[in-house]
Amino acid sequence: MTHQTVTLAGCELWLLPEKAVYWPEQKALLIADAHFGKAAAYRRLGQPVPRGTTQSNVQVLDHLLRQHDCQRLIFLGDFLHARGSHAPATLAALSEWRARHGALTITLIRGNHDHAAGDPPAHLGFEVVAEPLLLGALALQHEPAPCPGYPVLAGHVHPVYRLVGKGRQSLRLPCYHIGRDVSLLPAFGAFTGGHPVRCGPGERVFVVGDGQVWPVTGGPAATGSPTNAGNAV
Repeated sequence: MTHQTVTLAGCELWLLPEKAVYWPEQKALLIADAHFGKAAAYRRLGQPVPRGTTQSNVQVLDHLLRQHDCQRLIFLGDFLHARGSHAPATLAALSEWRARHGALTITLIRGNHDHAAGDPPAHLGFEVVAEPLLLGALALQHEPAPCPGYPVLAGHVHPVYRLVGKGRQSLRLPCYHIGRDVSLLPAFGAFTGGHPVRCGPGERVFVVGDGQVWPVTGGPAATGSPTNAGNAV
């Protein structure tokens, strides 16, 4: 099985290897921290960064929407990276993508980068809201802050987990961090960094790699596969 299923407040959620969450009951796809146009913004500053990241992200989105019965796509903040992300090539790619999914309801919960970058162009047809977005039994947010009475799904942190092997071997992988009150999605964007997280009491971590999602178990001395591997640092 390529995805892992978790249940929060009675809501079944699929943790997907594409770094997105599918919510079958709501027929909704949840994505955090796409940061579209980040590479374009860096290039405008004269930085030699890779091209093609927007197209790569768009292709993954197309794949996800083909694979799952989605009526709604919800971005948990940071859709665009900066003012410089409004580059013609970036907006053209997003416009072509949106045209292929005209019937899809798309909601953006504003994150800190969205406040700086500005809302997506009106022709993309996004509903843009402030956090929290209360949907079913969950609170959807960008910032990982508790919401009284609701388990929170959030982004912002770009969580990664370090698997420690024998000797000095280690591997940092994007992860889902499922907490008691607040759970974190990995950054969806192909050109994003990561912040290491730890797995505390009552929490779960699922790492993403090689087209699959694995639960992480084991203590500081554990080694081997992701189902029995490493400590977070």
